[in-house]
Amino acid sequence: MSEETPSAQEAGRGPSPGRLGASLLGLLQGHVELFGIELQEQKANSLYLLLFGGLTLIFAMLLLIGLSGLILVLLWENWRFEALGGLCLFYLLATIYCGVRLRAAVDDEESPFSATLEELARDRERLLP
Repeated sequence: MSEETPSAQEAGRGPSPGRLGASLLGLLQGHVELFGIELQEQKANSLYLLLFGGLTLIFAMLLLIGLSGLILVLLWENWRFEALGGLCLFYLLATIYCGVRLRAAVDDEESPFSATLEELARDRERLLP
C-alpha cells in the first residue's frame, strides 16, 4: 500500500499531457475570439472612416470649385491673373498642410490588434520560467 500511495501522488501532482493540451487549447480559443472581435471592430471602423472621408472630400471639392468660380467671376475684369495665382498658391499651401497632417496621423496610429498582441505577451511571460 505504501508503494501505491507515492505513485498516485506523483500522478496527481504533475501536469498530465491531457491537462496541458486542454490549457493550451483554452488559451488559443481565447486569443482567436479576441482576434475575431478586434477584426470586426477594425472592419466597422475602417468602413465608417472610408464612407465619411469620401463624402467629406466630395463636398469639399464642390465647395472649392464653387468658391473658385465665384472669386474668378468677381475679379475677372481687373485682377484675373492675380486671382488665379492667389487661388493656386492657396491650393498648394492647403495640399502641403493636409499632406503633413496625414503623414502625422499615419505615423501615430497604433497597431490594430494591440490587445491580442498584449495578451500573447502576457501568456508567454506566464508560461516561460
